[in-house]
Amino acid sequence: MTNRPTAPAISGLYAITDDQREGPAALTERVAAALDGGARVIQYRDKSGDGDRRRAEAAALAELCRARGATFIVNDDPDLAAELGAGLHLGADDPDLAAARARITGPLGASCYNDPERARTAVAAGADYVAFGRYFPSTTKPDNPPADPALLGRARAELGVPAVAIGGITPENGGELVAAGADALAVIHGVFGAADIAAAARRYAALFDAD
Repeated sequence: MTNRPTAPAISGLYAITDDQREGPAALTERVAAALDGGARVIQYRDKSGDGDRRRAEAAALAELCRARGATFIVNDDPDLAAELGAGLHLGADDPDLAAARARITGPLGASCYNDPERARTAVAAGADYVAFGRYFPSTTKPDNPPADPALLGRARAELGVPAVAIGGITPENGGELVAAGADALAVIHGVFGAADIAAAARRYAALFDAD
């Protein structure tokens, strides 16, 4: 198995930023509210081609997460993650995991959908955590087939890395995924689409207090 740098634990509420274009100051304020509510991991996800804005937003979030003791992860962009000393999350169509592992000092994660073999391959290539989903109907990945909750506990036991659940997760349905073995719940709109971001985050974080 590939040697890894020591990475922060991936656990609890894993909040993923949405696609609103409000600039670094407003995005930082919204992420700070999620952290106030108990988010432990923040992923910066932006699919636009505006490199300057993305760099400014990601840098502001990286600084905020360092100050607050949270784990910061960049979606899809090894260059930006390496520049900021951040973690990185990659999907099936993103750059090679092993190549990214050689550059990234933070935690490296991989989307594994409903595929345990992909999870095994990802961990062998250096992934520090694996993500499965979607688990419920999702506006972000509506066409992905549903994942098996049993994969969560199986990955934790067999692979020895945290398992993250994603896809349509709410405070009402997330508890069953925590019970099935999810170390973290990845949420976009359930947190950042809420009128009160901190209160929404608090409801997700409470699922782990009850575990």
